[in-house]
Amino acid sequence: MDEVDARMDRLRKAARYRYQQLVDSEVERGSLDPDEVRAEREERQLLKAADVAAHARARIAEAERRGVFAGNPYHGKPLPGLDGDHDPDWWIKSKIEREDIRGIAPPALALRTEDAELDDHLDALSVESDVRDVLVDFNARVKEARRQLMGGPPVVTPMRDVDAEVVRWRDRREARAAAAASAAAAQAAGTRPPRWWRRRG
Repeated sequence: MDEVDARMDRLRKAARYRYQQLVDSEVERGSLDPDEVRAEREERQLLKAADVAAHARARIAEAERRGVFAGNPYHGKPLPGLDGDHDPDWWIKSKIEREDIRGIAPPALALRTEDAELDDHLDALSVESDVRDVLVDFNARVKEARRQLMGGPPVVTPMRDVDAEVVRWRDRREARAAAAASAAAAQAAGTRPPRWWRRRG
């Protein structure tokens, strides 16, 4: 936009503002029917929305002719994740998951991601007291996020039962130890020389 266009745009905005002020003052004085003014404004907004939609369709068609969408895997297909109830935060959620963004997500999303990875995090610990500390800290943050009214998506992440999670952690630990011992025994049995070779020695 060059300087002349920018100046004309400012003049148009100023004229629209002055017209709006004049209409509002006439409504206050009673010389204009407020319902008629409201209906006219709504009609103008609908026409403006139709113009915006037509402009957007024209820009999309032009981009398609230039081949802008040629490598887009979603070209001509519905966006993923929009088949059920509409979630207004779908785009930011998918971006956070796709790019593994941490530290800036709303508490509800950050806790949901942490909850999904909590078992792996606990399995990396070797001391029961550390497992309990992590679980107590996680529950405290879930409780705090539920209490705060900061907007954003609701906190649906459940709190963890510390004693039950410790039992599950022990069970997983024992299962891994048993699997490792079984694998080691199988490997040791596979590396022994055959019985006839030992007889010759």
